[in-house]
Amino acid sequence: MPTTPLKTMVSETMKNCGAAAKLDDEGGLAVISPVTGETVAQLPEHSVAETHAAIARANEAFRKWRLIPAPRRGELVRLFAEELRKSKENLGRIVSIEAGKSPSEGQGEVQEMIDICDFAVGLSRQLYGLTIATERPGHRMMETWHPLGVVGIITAFNFPCAPWCWNAALALVCGDPVIWKPSEKTPLTALACQAVFERALARFGDDAPDGLSQVLVGGPSVGEALVESEKVALISATGSTRMGRIVGPKVAARFGKCILELGGNNAGIVCPSADMDMALRAIAFGAMGTAGQRCTTMRRLFVHESVYDQIVPALKKAYASVSVGNPLETQALVGPLIDKTAYDSMVTALAEAADLGGVVHGGEREQIGPDSAYYVRPAIVEMPAQTGPVTRETFAPILYVMKYSDLDDALEQHNDVGGGLSSAIFTTDLREMEIFLSAKGSDCGITNVNIGTSGAEIGGAFGGEKETGGGRESGSDAWRAYMRRATNTINYSTELPLAQGVTFDID
Repeated sequence: MPTTPLKTMVSETMKNCGAAAKLDDEGGLAVISPVTGETVAQLPEHSVAETHAAIARANEAFRKWRLIPAPRRGELVRLFAEELRKSKENLGRIVSIEAGKSPSEGQGEVQEMIDICDFAVGLSRQLYGLTIATERPGHRMMETWHPLGVVGIITAFNFPCAPWCWNAALALVCGDPVIWKPSEKTPLTALACQAVFERALARFGDDAPDGLSQVLVGGPSVGEALVESEKVALISATGSTRMGRIVGPKVAARFGKCILELGGNNAGIVCPSADMDMALRAIAFGAMGTAGQRCTTMRRLFVHESVYDQIVPALKKAYASVSVGNPLETQALVGPLIDKTAYDSMVTALAEAADLGGVVHGGEREQIGPDSAYYVRPAIVEMPAQTGPVTRETFAPILYVMKYSDLDDALEQHNDVGGGLSSAIFTTDLREMEIFLSAKGSDCGITNVNIGTSGAEIGGAFGGEKETGGGRESGSDAWRAYMRRATNTINYSTELPLAQGVTFDID
């Protein structure tokens, strides 16, 4: 494979991260950068047999790691955060190369990893259980939390490292080893992160067993082996709803645990009282950031008829003027789509919307770099109704805009889609805000007021409802998914009273 400037950048950046991996295995997995559409590395793939061997190593590591005190486990994560800070620029560059993100978004993803590590370090001293009132005198009842087992983490291309760390940082402090199967489109980021983690391991010392964190590069067969193995206690999978429909039943069939972070057809509502300048900025980032390739991307917008002619022209102007370009060479806000399949999906959705009476603004392909790179102008589509492609998630920068006159009707439409991840309302009316946050309001796992649908912080649990999968990762009490609960009753009396007044006397 001939050397190109981008391939040289990949090699140098991976070396800076400490990942001296073989990048030119001609028979392996081709890593294609969406920035230029060129192959920047070819990696050897793990086999199913190697996957099972990794699972066995992880289970052996679990036997040892679960016995290390949680605050000591937290020390490893603290050291990892230090190494991430040192490698933030290099890791961010790999993210930009593999996923096409702007430098600020690439480094922002690494910052998410640092943030969740900081959160997990504090959590390592707060894995609390409850003391529970008991009806029996001379007894004490409580719950305790114990390490769960091996955690298999399957990630998607659009966030190639942060979701892994959401899981890994919490799993490690909870006492669980992790096995990471990254997207076939972004394996270099995973290898670079693993190399940085191994630097932390070297500083941590002998308490960390072999096999505590492993990366498996490969296709569906590797993921399937993880999903079907009874020796993997928890599968955390990020991807499409279609993928979740496959993974969920397979894990359930073996009574394993699952965290599913799937699709989202996210919407915003612009009310008459909204701060229009604020709403404009929030909608623009939420809909165009990462070229529309976020699970939290704003894809639908309901605008009150009284302000429609105020905000929609401003949005169209922003869409027409936003910078689109190579994220490694320009300051462009919108980078490339991941590949031709993503581009074709966008073209198909726009054509279907137009056939249904939608007025399309933008959406054209931008000729930036080689023909093998797919850059597009983000699209706004003014739709007469929520129908056709509006009801589905297209992983591209398309924002469908519709008028509404009654908030209750807008909420009905807002909730009348499969996805239930993120949502937003723009209003300064207290009643509208509270209705949106109430039981009759948004049915999403993330419900925002006067901010967009994207940009969640690690302090709150991340995840959604309905076809989004129902899983929760990152902050709040998401740590419980990585542990098993035991309810304990201790009798310190000389009697044996039974609960509920049951008697069972024997001579």
